Amino acid sequence: MARDTQSIVKMSRREGYALHPKAHKALVKRSTPPGQAANSRGPRGAKVSQYSRQLREKQKVKRLYGLLEKQFSNLMKEANRKEGQSGTVLLQLLEQRADNVVYRAGFATSRRAARQLVTHGHFMLNGTRVDIPSIRLKPGDTLVVRPRSLLTEYFKKLDEVSPTPPAIPSWVKVDRKKVQVAVTGLPTRDDAELDISEQLIVEYYSR
Repeated sequence: MARDTQSIVKMSRREGYALHPKAHKALVKRSTPPGQAANSRGPRGAKVSQYSRQLREKQKVKRLYGLLEKQFSNLMKEANRKEGQSGTVLLQLLEQRADNVVYRAGFATSRRAARQLVTHGHFMLNGTRVDIPSIRLKPGDTLVVRPRSLLTEYFKKLDEVSPTPPAIPSWVKVDRKKVQVAVTGLPTRDDAELDISEQLIVEYYSR
């Protein structure tokens, strides 16, 4: 299965945004883009073009959710076909991904880690083993760790390796003891990161 194997810290520096929890400290130490020419890309305070802003926002969100370019582009096309504001619909579709639901439920500390858990087949969706991170969950769906996987060290020490997050979205109901998450509704715009400018992404693909 294709995936982006670039360093998450380098990608975070390139976007100026922490795409992973471990990138926060790295951005404090080095906030400039990676590469020797990072400080020679133009005078400080130079005006950034609208296209550049659109591109960087698209790249930021694409990398935040761990998608490749074709996957992200196809998702944007689908969002454009659905009712509602395309940018908001795009974020809703991203939030409904199985790997994101595992992350939001607090069963992994990052989307990358959640993607790995799903890919390795540790979860069952409505009673059927699932190993596709991009599969979209809908209201009424239940994602639960397989009984066999509960015996692994990771899930035995879940509270240590992935503590309960400070906030769990209202559209999911988590049973920490059973390592189970039920989808009770649809995510809203406020359930995604608030510092995303989805309109810039819509503009990028509307060129």
